[in-house]
Amino acid sequence: MIKLGVAGALGKMGKRIIELASQDKDFELTFALEKKGIPEIGKEIGKVKITSNPDGMFLIDVLIDFTTAEASQEHLDYVAKYRKPLVLGTTGLSEEEIKKVEEISKIVPIVFSPNMSIGVNVLFALLPEIARRLGPDYNIEIVEAHHKAKKDAPSGTAKKMAQILSNATGKEIPTHAIRLGDIVGDHTVILCGNSERIEIKHQAHSRDLFAVGALRAAKWILGKPAGLYSMQDVLKI
Repeated sequence: MIKLGVAGALGKMGKRIIELASQDKDFELTFALEKKGIPEIGKEIGKVKITSNPDGMFLIDVLIDFTTAEASQEHLDYVAKYRKPLVLGTTGLSEEEIKKVEEISKIVPIVFSPNMSIGVNVLFALLPEIARRLGPDYNIEIVEAHHKAKKDAPSGTAKKMAQILSNATGKEIPTHAIRLGDIVGDHTVILCGNSERIEIKHQAHSRDLFAVGALRAAKWILGKPAGLYSMQDVLKI
């Protein structure tokens, strides 16, 4: 039984991770972390009391964190302190904040990905080959759409796609962000030649696909040596 900790336990992602973990015989929720000052602190979620004290991490086998850049920076200190593996899905981290992730990964194993979706990570693996086969005469742009409450734009997934395609083509890839309604997450890669256009689109219909990926990563990371891993490693793509 894997003793699971979830940071941002009452967030949209945290709730789905906890709900899906409760249906998986391999997991036992032992730690539910939330920010200080909210009225739910001390109340139970499952059989666990919600806490704002990160020192509770000593109880867990692995932490899943989908919170904010600021909160995740604090959580990194505690996973290092207690030597706990981390699955980090927080987006919008600055270059300096990513450097801290890299530094802590020298102490504990971390799976860090802008998108835990299995389909998106397969797409990450395929995009360079598609771009190379089409060649330099094709222009590439990315359009992404998310719900209006999403703070970072463009999304971490769109940035990763742009980076992958830039590495493959040697060109800068323009990225466009849309923030409307309750869109879970749409990403479209447009590859356009003079006489044809290819559009590769991934649509997230539910946050469950991110939660499923995160739980899969949590199982995979146990027993791994310190290091910075991605979902590509988890899925062996």
